Amino acid sequence: MYAIIDLETTGGQPAQDRITEIAIFIHDGEKVIDQYETLLNPGRSIPFFITQLTGISDDMVRDAPKFHEVARKVVEMTEGCVFVAHNVRFDYSFLKKEFADLGYNYSRKTLCTVRLSRSLIPGQPSYSLGKLCQNIGIPLNGRHRAAGDAAATAILFDRLLKISQQDEALHNPTISAADTLAAVDATAPSGRRPVPAADSEAPAATTKQPSARKIKAVQEAIKTALLPANITPAKMSTLPHSAGVYYFHNEAGEVIYVGKSINIYKRILQHFAIDYKSRKSIEFKNSISDITWELTGSELVALLYESHEIKRLKPLYNRAQRRSVFPAGIFLRTDENGYKRLYYGRADDHAESHPLIALGNQYKAKGFLFHKVAKFNLCQKLCDLYKTTGSCFDYQVHRCNGACIGLEPAEEYNARVEQAIESFTYEHGSFVVIGKGRSELEKTVVLVENGRYLGFAYVDETFSARNINDFKEVITRYNDNKDVQQIIRQYLRTKHKDKVKLFKTT
Repeated sequence: MYAIIDLETTGGQPAQDRITEIAIFIHDGEKVIDQYETLLNPGRSIPFFITQLTGISDDMVRDAPKFHEVARKVVEMTEGCVFVAHNVRFDYSFLKKEFADLGYNYSRKTLCTVRLSRSLIPGQPSYSLGKLCQNIGIPLNGRHRAAGDAAATAILFDRLLKISQQDEALHNPTISAADTLAAVDATAPSGRRPVPAADSEAPAATTKQPSARKIKAVQEAIKTALLPANITPAKMSTLPHSAGVYYFHNEAGEVIYVGKSINIYKRILQHFAIDYKSRKSIEFKNSISDITWELTGSELVALLYESHEIKRLKPLYNRAQRRSVFPAGIFLRTDENGYKRLYYGRADDHAESHPLIALGNQYKAKGFLFHKVAKFNLCQKLCDLYKTTGSCFDYQVHRCNGACIGLEPAEEYNARVEQAIESFTYEHGSFVVIGKGRSELEKTVVLVENGRYLGFAYVDETFSARNINDFKEVITRYNDNKDVQQIIRQYLRTKHKDKVKLFKTT
C-alpha cells in the first residue's frame, strides 16, 4: 500500500513554517482506494506570496482544524504504507516536524516520484510536477493545491508502475499491473501488502514475476529518496569504500563541506539518510551538487588531512575546525628552585619556545591551565594563576601541598606536572607513525619531531630510512596546531594497527 501525499505550507522551512493543506491518496497498486483532504489552520499568518501561489488565504484557514486535530487520521491512513510524494523530502520533513511538535515520532519508508521518474522516464526536460505532467499528458487541475497535486502524483505513480508492464505484456499478456505491484511491494523494504480475503478469487501474485528493471527502480527510489536532488544513485555508486577525505560542492563548484571516513561511501550514505529538520540543515543538504574525494589509505592521515583542508578552504558548513590561527598556548619552564612551572601566554611572546599545546586565545589558555591545576593538584602560584609573594589561595584551603612556599619537594611536585603534561602532549617527543597506504605496495608516514607535527608522506616499498632526517626529506609539510596535536594523541591511544618508530628527542 502506498500513501500519496501532498502538502501546502506557509513557506519552505519545516522548522519555522506550518502546513496549510494536506491531501492523502491511498493507492493499492492498481488504483486509488481512499482519499482525504483538508485545509489546516497553521496558527500563523500566510505570507502574501504564498497566497498568490496557492490561493490559500488567512480567511480560508481561520476556521479549519489545526494539525493536532487531524494527526490521528493521518497516522491511521498512512499506517503500513510507503510514503510517496513528488520531492518526498519536502512533504515528509514537514509532517515529521508537525508530529515531533506533538511529541510523536512519525516514521515511514519513503519513495520519491521525482527519482522514480528519472529512472523510468529518462530524458525529460524537467521533472517538476507541473512540467512533467504537461510533457507526458497527465491532467493537473488545481496546481499548488494539495488535492490537485496529489491526484496528479497518483496518476504519475500509477503510470510509472505500469511502464514495464507494457513491455512485458507483449510477451506475456497474463501479467497484470496488480501482479507486478504485488511482487514489487513484496520485495520493498517496508509497506503493508494487501492480503486477499479467504473467499477472494484473486490470483496469487507470487506466481507471476515483474520485470527486474521495475523492481530495481522502485527499490532504488525508496533507498535513495532522501538523497540531495542533484546527487544521483549513479554518483553514489562511484564512491569508494576506502579511507579518505571527501568534499561536498555547491552548484558553483565551491567546497561547502569537508569530511573524512575509513569508508567514504558508507559515511556519505549516513549523511543523506538523516531526516534533516532545521532550516540550516535543509539548506546544507539542498546545496550539495557534487561530491569529490581524496583517498588516504590511512585513517590517521585522513583525520590530519581533513583538518588541514577545513582550515585551508574554510567551508561554509564546517564549524569546529575552521579557525586556523592559534596565538596562545601552554608553556613550560624550570625555576631556580628546580620546580617545573606551567604557564600560559601568547605564542608570539615566546618565539624561542614551542608551546606544549596551542590554543585559540589567552582566555582559553588560562581556562585550560586552571582545569589542569585542579585535576592534578598543582600550585596556582607556580602556574602564574595567583599573584602573591606568599602561599597561594589553594594552600590556604588545603588544596595545595605547599610547593609555592617550598614545603613540597620539587621532585614530588614535578612528577604531577609531568602527569599533567602527558594528558595533553605526546608520550614520546620524536616519532613516526607508519600506516596503511592507498594500495598494498604503499605506506603512509606521519612525522612528529620534538613534540611538533611536521607532516606526512606516501612511500612505496623501495623507501628506506635510517634516521629521522630520511623521513623529513620525503614528507609534505603541514602546519602544527592544537587540532592536529589532539588528533594524533587520541589516535595513538586507540587500538590501531600502525607501527610507531621512536627517535631520540633533540
